[in-house]
Amino acid sequence: YGLYRKMEIYRPHKATAEEMTKFHSDDYIRFLRSIRPDNMTEYNRQMQRFNVGEDCPVFDGLYEFCQLSAGGSVAGAVKLNKQSTDIAVNWAGGLHHAKKSEASGFCYVNDIVLAILELLKYHQRVLYIDIDIHHGDGVEEAFYTTDRVMTVSFHKYGEYFPGTGDLRDIGAGKGKYYAVNFPLRDGIEDDSFQSIFVPILSKVMETYQPSAVVLQCGADSLTGDRLGCFNITLKGHAKSVEFIKKYNLPLLILGGGGYTIRNVAR
Repeated sequence: YGLYRKMEIYRPHKATAEEMTKFHSDDYIRFLRSIRPDNMTEYNRQMQRFNVGEDCPVFDGLYEFCQLSAGGSVAGAVKLNKQSTDIAVNWAGGLHHAKKSEASGFCYVNDIVLAILELLKYHQRVLYIDIDIHHGDGVEEAFYTTDRVMTVSFHKYGEYFPGTGDLRDIGAGKGKYYAVNFPLRDGIEDDSFQSIFVPILSKVMETYQPSAVVLQCGADSLTGDRLGCFNITLKGHAKSVEFIKKYNLPLLILGGGGYTIRNVAR
């Protein structure tokens, strides 16, 4: 695709425990730092408490993986804040299910929440858009009661992980009406998706007027994904990105789910 001619590539710093605890609890990050495949039996109770084990297995280098994923997204946000770039991309980020003290759905540290907190230092209103096939529950929950972050998620709904993201979930307190959920059925393809995405985001942009945008592009909404069941093509995904890009706002683009490796790579 020749993208590298238009990009600068950076190796992110590893996020420190101090950076990660801007959202996550101290004891949860301490646990992630300590747990290894060879000492799991000592941590049985904590593994249950922090939901680590089944969907979120322990593997060698787990903590470093979390540090790099989070470090990349936070570094992208810092570059946008300093106005040293218009668009920052971290394909290793977008881990939208992680909660304050809990891993969930292959996500351990919520790099998105950490990046948005960084953007909020300079931006009054940040818009978060999630086109992964799963509901962006961790990000929605983190900002559910504030109007400074609007979350918009398009996802498969019903008997499907994580089971949240009902149309009627709209935020609470000061954040009421600042969470938007668009549940979708199986098999949605490009034109149908664009006919929903474009009008909704046009209206959101017009009324909310964010000064920065974070776009989570989970590849599991693409056609042929092993766990997903949408029929969106690479071009369809790209159209969504293109549409948001037109607004010329500081933009952080993140990865997310994706379980068919050739799709993800493309």
